[in-house]
Amino acid sequence: MLIILGGLPGVGKTSVARRVAESLGATHLRIDTIEQAVWDANVRPYDDLGPVGYMVASRLATDNLRLGRIVIGDAVNSVEETRQAWRRAAELANAEFVQIELFCSDVATHRNRVESRESDIENLELPDWTKVRARHYEPWKNIDLVIDTAQADIETASRQIIDLVNARLVQRTI
Repeated sequence: MLIILGGLPGVGKTSVARRVAESLGATHLRIDTIEQAVWDANVRPYDDLGPVGYMVASRLATDNLRLGRIVIGDAVNSVEETRQAWRRAAELANAEFVQIELFCSDVATHRNRVESRESDIENLELPDWTKVRARHYEPWKNIDLVIDTAQADIETASRQIIDLVNARLVQRTI
């Protein structure tokens, strides 16, 4: 099963993804890690890497899904094109997927998270509040779960995702 996780920077995606990955023994694919590795390798075709990170991640997802692993795609996924790439990865592996969006309804809390966090990826410069607010972000279609991280802490959000995944896995075996 592929867990397609999305939301603006600073809403808690990676914290939740890590907790879910630990609990389910899932493979965690983080776009920030992949893209920074590309930059660190001095592959700089443009100022913006465009779909490179998503393409690498979706191929890795397919490989791991074919092995029967649960995979978490941790990315902003701000546009339908990237979400479709994840769904295609699951389709190629003949695997199911769930789409989950995290958001933070409390603007002050979201801003504080963005402004106070530190990168755990070497050389990664995190976006500031102005960049987060200016980011183009399309509404999701056919989403399975939406979590407001202003209302749900990491444990609660993780549990909601784990429960959804386990329910889908049980349905598959029936």
